[in-house]
Order: sequence, then structure tokens, then C-alpha cells
Amino acid sequence: MTPTTPSQYPIELLPPDITAHKPGNTGIEYVWSFASERDGPHVMIAAVTHGNELCGAIVVDEFLRQGLRPQRGRLTLAFINVAAFHAFDHKNPTASRFVDEDFNRLWKSEVLDGPRDSVELRRARELRPVLDSVDYLLDIHSMQHKTPPLMMAGPLPKGRALAAEIGIPELVVSDSGHVAGRRMRDYARFSDPVSEKNALLVECGQHWEAAAAPRARETARRFLANFGTVPAGNEDTAANETPPPPQRFIEVTTAVTIQSHDFTFANDYRGGEVIEKAGTLLGHDGEEPVVTPYDNCILIMPSRRLKVGQTAVRLGRFVPAPKAASA
Repeated sequence: MTPTTPSQYPIELLPPDITAHKPGNTGIEYVWSFASERDGPHVMIAAVTHGNELCGAIVVDEFLRQGLRPQRGRLTLAFINVAAFHAFDHKNPTASRFVDEDFNRLWKSEVLDGPRDSVELRRARELRPVLDSVDYLLDIHSMQHKTPPLMMAGPLPKGRALAAEIGIPELVVSDSGHVAGRRMRDYARFSDPVSEKNALLVECGQHWEAAAAPRARETARRFLANFGTVPAGNEDTAANETPPPPQRFIEVTTAVTIQSHDFTFANDYRGGEVIEKAGTLLGHDGEEPVVTPYDNCILIMPSRRLKVGQTAVRLGRFVPAPKAASA
């Protein structure tokens, strides 16, 4: 398991018992896929890409127990890093992010086809044929700190346009991922600008806050309704008592990758802070100062896992909203 530090947040969510879903119906454990008689895209909802992120597991478990089926196209519901999820421990809740390595840094052909081996790589290779057949992916995640939810739309206009179609959450982040490895949402044709295939990664709030589950549920329902997979209007009613605020779009210009074994932040950043002046000290990577590159710099998901080669924080700025593409 990955090294951990004690959690500073209460555990308000319970991990669902997903063992009933183990058989799957695809020849792959914990992966279920259902086809409609009507033509339509293949849409996938993915949960527990990281094993300690519970909100997606709650939603996919609900969908399967409710017997959710597509009214057009194909719907795949999948629990991803099941080995890490089953290792979740309330007494040490940050420890089960992964078993051997981060599942969400493996999605490049050189890695998937290479000689390395790990629990996560074996599972990624098993899931790869499913991802190759998916047209639209929603990967449900949560975050270390209790900050506003984020839609990670990737670097391409098509990702931003799809995020605008879904309409939530308020903050949409356009970025290129991590130096440490490629995310599942950036795999293959999802990151091809000429392909219609597309993917989003939603960060639903802090890992174990109660609000993360309804956020994940509403986002997944909106995502499915956007492609006609399920009828529109089935979103979480509690989450829709008031219209969502207009979305704001953020372009990440810099992913601060840790170079030394002595990285420290200058303040207790949680994410979403807007630093007014360029050149403001954010921290030190060994002896090297890390400063804001421009005025009104937004901090995206500062990490508590400060290891060489990993992303310490992403730096971004607000940009105009795109026009939504047609579904």
C-alpha cells in the first residue's frame, strides 16, 4: 500500500458491499455492460479508480442494484481498482489509494504493453479492451481536501465542450494531466483531437464527505442523460432544488512536479486559492523556490503526497467558457 498520513477529515461515507457485483457479465470481474435494442453510443461510468474514493462506488452500486438499463446504445458500469477498494480501512483511510502503483498513471501504450508488472497494471490490461470500445467515459473521483468539486476536462476543446453540456460542477479544469503518467480519461482516442470519443473525470469533493455521493450521482445521471442513455430529468432532486451556478473554466498552465525529497508548501493550501500577485512564494522544492507565474493564479488540488516525480500542485487561470457542442 502507498505510505499514508492520518486523515484530518471525518469518515461520513460508508463503502458499499460490492461483492454481489463480482461476477460481472463481460468476462471481467466487477464490470457490467448492457445494450439497448436502439442504436446509440457506448457510455461508461467508472468508480474507484483509486480505492479510497467511495462516492463513485456508492453510485455504481446503486445503479446496478436498481437495474439501470440504457434506453439507447450501450451502458457499462465498472468498479476499477477493486483490490485497493477492498483494502479500505476506516482507521487508516488514506492507505488504500492503490496497492502497488497509481492506477490513474498507467494509460499509455508504452506502459500497458511494456514489461512492468503490478496489481494495477494487471487490472488495467484486463480493462483495456473495454476502454477501447467506449465512446464516452465518466471517471468518478474525489479529493484529499474539502474543496469545491471540479470537472477535469483534459486539454482539448472537445473535453471543455462536453463539460459545458453536463453543466456541473461549477469549476471546470482544462489540463494535460501528470508527468508521472497518463490518466484513464486521457487514454488513446479520448485524447485524440480528431476522434469523437471523449472522457471526463469528476472530482466530487473530499473523499469521505457526505456531499460527495449526491454530487457523484447527479453528475453521472446528467452524463448519461446527455447521450440519451437514460431519460433526462432523473437527476438527484435534492441536488436540484436550486439551479446550478454558471460554470467557470480554468486553464492549467503549469503542473508543479516534485524534483527533490524535500518539498514544502509555504502555507496550508487546500485548493481553489487565488493568489493575486505573480512571483508569490508557494513553497520550496529543496532549495528551489516555487512561485506563481502570473497574477490571479488559481491553485488546483495541492497534494499531501509529496514524492519525487509526483504533482505537488497545478497552477491555472480563469478563461472564457466554451460553446457547448451538440451531443
